[in-house]
Amino acid sequence: MTKPTMMKAAALALALSVSAVATAAADVVKVGIIGPFSGPYALFGRSFQAGIGAYTAAHGDRAGPHEVKFIYRDLDAPNPARAKAIAQELIVKDDVRYLGGLYFTPDALAIAPLLGEAKVPLVVFNAAASAITEKSPHIVRTSFTIWQNTVPAAQAAVRTLGAKKAAIVVSDYAPGLDAEKAFKTTFESLGGTIADSVRVPLTATDFAPVMQRIGDSGADLTFAFLPTGPATFAFVKAFHETGLKARGVKLLTTGDVVPEPDLPALGDAGLGVYSTYHYASSHESAENKEFLANVEKAGGRAEEVTMATVGAYDGARLIYAMIERNGAARDPEQALAAVKGASWISPRGPVSIDPQSRHIRQTVYLRVVTKDGSQYVNKELDAYPDQPDHGFGVR
Repeated sequence: MTKPTMMKAAALALALSVSAVATAAADVVKVGIIGPFSGPYALFGRSFQAGIGAYTAAHGDRAGPHEVKFIYRDLDAPNPARAKAIAQELIVKDDVRYLGGLYFTPDALAIAPLLGEAKVPLVVFNAAASAITEKSPHIVRTSFTIWQNTVPAAQAAVRTLGAKKAAIVVSDYAPGLDAEKAFKTTFESLGGTIADSVRVPLTATDFAPVMQRIGDSGADLTFAFLPTGPATFAFVKAFHETGLKARGVKLLTTGDVVPEPDLPALGDAGLGVYSTYHYASSHESAENKEFLANVEKAGGRAEEVTMATVGAYDGARLIYAMIERNGAARDPEQALAAVKGASWISPRGPVSIDPQSRHIRQTVYLRVVTKDGSQYVNKELDAYPDQPDHGFGVR
């Protein structure tokens, strides 16, 4: 081989090598996940990781020809300014092409304006105010909305639990206001009367004054929504210890108030608490058994599985579908076209993505806390299939 020929061959080899490296780099699609991985809500950050881990345990780390790399960022409490800064850093510095996670509504709302300019889709794993998907056409949600779980709660209060007069207790922020409006509107439309309505700060842990108001109202049922965390544990304990439960006042909540990981610590105080929710780890199906096994396979703990775990699991499914269609291209419209109208059997039951609201439609279950041997579980009593986001477009 002549020297010029050898030089050409070497140059060709180098070009092919550079091309291969560039192709390999382009083949890695980064996904930024924002959640509470420390602090009082760290269980739900672990839930996000466990759900994604369960999905990758079952389906691998590739979506079509693309390797999927998840990058986790901590947001330990509601902080819209910090949420926006984290999202900007993930998009600009880490070059993520998709975002996911978000436990609190204010944080999701803060990120929404960034998505159009950055051309990045967001898959919400938990944050539950109906307004979220209305703030950007580039958002899809795999969790639930407060309206979605609360309308069936009000229906169950009247038709199943026989309530005639209800007190409402909610956290004073957007999802709480959604819960208050959804329950009041539906309960009154069915002939019920609202005896009192109380809004409490997100940071509240002393509920004795609230229990006094409930007792004075003469309500035969209390409906409560508070985001899962320290407040929900304190609320159920106070309801039990102040004697309302003993007096026969029923407690009906969304499932946020009685998540499975809290039930052992609540003990008998939780018995008899009703809730409406879209998922419990005790749900009996082949899909749920496989899901729980994959959580364990990925290093998670089945006893820590929450609604956020299944939200992340199904969220990963949508992220994979978008990447398979769209790769690393900044084209959120095409990416979302891959998931609008999609339907599948989730660990929670049959689900689909509503093409208009970009929110998940699903069965909502009426449950009651009971004992199964030595374990406390949310036992399913009734089902409300194919529930939409009843609050979409309602203001």
